Amino acid sequence: MAREKYRDKVIIKKRMLISLGILFLLFFLLFIRLSYIMIVQSEHLTKLAKEQWTSDVKIDAKRGKILDRNGKELAVSANVYRVDLDMNTLRQYLDESGLTREEIAPKLADALNKNNEDVLKILYKTLPGGLPMASANLARRIEKEEADKVQNLNIRGVQVSADTKRYYPYGNFLSHVLGFVRSDGVGLTGIELTYNDVLAGIPGRIISETDNKSKGQPYIISEFTKPVDGKDLVLTIDQTIQYFCEKAAEQALIDNKAKAVTIIAMDPNNGEILAMTNKPDFNLNDPWVKGKTQDELQKMWRNRAVSDTFEPGSIFKVITAYGAMAENLVKEDDHFVCNGSAKVLNRTIHCWKRTGHGDQNFVDILKNSCNVGFMELGKRLGKENLNKYINLFGFGQKTGIDLPGEAKGIIRKTSNITDVDLATISFGQSNTVTSVQYITALNAIANGGKLITPHIMKEVVHYENDKKIIDEKFKNYNERSILKEDVTNTLRGYLEKVVSEGGGKNAFIPGYYIAGKTGTAQKVNSETKTYGAGKYIASFAGMAPANKPRITLFVSIDEPDPSNYYAGQIAAPVAKQVFNDIFNYLAIEADASKEEISQSMLKDIIIPEIRGMKKSDGIKILKELNLDYDIDDKGDYIIDMNPKPGYSVKEGKKIVLYTGTSSNYNKVVTMPNLIGYNKEKATEILNKLGIKAKFTGEGLVTNQSISEGENIEKGTTLLLELNILPD
Repeated sequence: MAREKYRDKVIIKKRMLISLGILFLLFFLLFIRLSYIMIVQSEHLTKLAKEQWTSDVKIDAKRGKILDRNGKELAVSANVYRVDLDMNTLRQYLDESGLTREEIAPKLADALNKNNEDVLKILYKTLPGGLPMASANLARRIEKEEADKVQNLNIRGVQVSADTKRYYPYGNFLSHVLGFVRSDGVGLTGIELTYNDVLAGIPGRIISETDNKSKGQPYIISEFTKPVDGKDLVLTIDQTIQYFCEKAAEQALIDNKAKAVTIIAMDPNNGEILAMTNKPDFNLNDPWVKGKTQDELQKMWRNRAVSDTFEPGSIFKVITAYGAMAENLVKEDDHFVCNGSAKVLNRTIHCWKRTGHGDQNFVDILKNSCNVGFMELGKRLGKENLNKYINLFGFGQKTGIDLPGEAKGIIRKTSNITDVDLATISFGQSNTVTSVQYITALNAIANGGKLITPHIMKEVVHYENDKKIIDEKFKNYNERSILKEDVTNTLRGYLEKVVSEGGGKNAFIPGYYIAGKTGTAQKVNSETKTYGAGKYIASFAGMAPANKPRITLFVSIDEPDPSNYYAGQIAAPVAKQVFNDIFNYLAIEADASKEEISQSMLKDIIIPEIRGMKKSDGIKILKELNLDYDIDDKGDYIIDMNPKPGYSVKEGKKIVLYTGTSSNYNKVVTMPNLIGYNKEKATEILNKLGIKAKFTGEGLVTNQSISEGENIEKGTTLLLELNILPD
């Protein structure tokens, strides 16, 4: 009996211990769980709780303006409105009114010109865990008309408040540089992206407490943070110079039926970009063009001056020339013999002039852009030295410009350069560069040897009591002396002769000393890695005044009409127009008189054949060519004229016309100057004058068998030699 009692006690004790153990384990697990909830998940659960009992509305700061260097507004923030939903109040309103989300959604959608399904989706929006949201945004940056429509619906819980919208007063102007913002006001491209933190400011916040019904209770503001408006960004861009470049680029795009045109103008002494334009461009106020794919939009927005690389062609000869001069491997009176080609290993490399330039000195090979001469310079330099100067000028590296998407270009490693590569690199093939890279390198020649980081930002400012406060100025010039000043001075003098006497003469303005170089480069097909037929990039790079440059200019015409793609013919005239506009704007004085300069800007006109025509028909043709005339009253037909057809005169020149009663006239015409015309244009002119022609070679006219100004009979046969002109 005692044994049974003892056994029962033991069993009870065991059961109690097991029960206590289980209870202890349960309490321990509960403690762990509570600790996990209160410590580990505290922040997350607190956030969810606040979402339920508060209304949190973000107040965007007003985005700073973007201004040109003279204070002209290029990007501003206009006053618009936003629509937010206080979900707790809205749910209470729906309960009281008996309305459903499906009933109010069409009204809101109609007022905001939105899709009904999109509005419903926002009305039913919940937190990630499925709990109801305290607030949501329904629409941003709407106009007053739409805001008034929403307000007039009188739906409690739908709040209309002030907002800001980015606006670009000049539409397409400077589009690739300025860039634009996303729908939420954050910079997406260009300056808007690079300096987003400066422009955006710091948003404010209103956190309002609510109960579970929100009935008849005012909001209790538990936290209010005032937004800090963004600061204004002043650019180095000069709106007027930018306009000159945009106008010239647009005209060049049309005239040359080109794929794209890029123009950059800079101050070489401090790296400031005064203008940068790419055509075609886009409207900053409507960048999301309907019908375009995302890839097409990206291509449209891309700043080609910074992001696209190309083989530079003959503009690169400036770099080769400097290297040879700096290494004392060439003197001005050194002689180079060009027979039209040179053989390197087993490959024959041609000069642009297949018949050759003959005997030339160093300045001549630069003026004539002689490939054979520059192959000799490359040979003298050697691949190590040539690459040393290529790297010294910054090619193959990012310039550090304060714009997104900059490319580095491709420079062949010294160890991979063959003798053929050395020859082609010396005159601008094989390596690739960007437009901004090249003009940065050119600046070093213009300013006496300093490589300076190109930049768009000039300063960051804000205003207090209408007083301008400068917060920050551009500092990252990274200025370093890389070239010999005396060599750059001499080279600028040679480049001035390229413009006044050589391949860049179509950029020449009498009275002004412009130094420059043209380049025509065949484009490489990205798929086949071979040069594409009929696809070229024509470039001009120059500086003025040549002795102490204040302006550097780069012009690039991508894939112009294959019938006339030579840089000397299409890029140099564009540079001339821009230089002339800038000279007048900056009041850069010339040595020549204003009358002489004005005269030089007039077009050259070849007098047409109008003899044998009725007076009215002949006069109409002269007027269309902007030529003046003086005519007698002896008859109804034009029987003679002075100067004779074929003679070249300036616009506005007065032509003396003689009339008679018969359409018969003397068949003598004056031989025009056809140098520089392509075959089609030369044929057109000669046909109008009744002169026959025979052509040899390809390219543009470089020689004619009858000299300009000679009087010849109609029907005479003229021999014309064609060559690819200096690039």
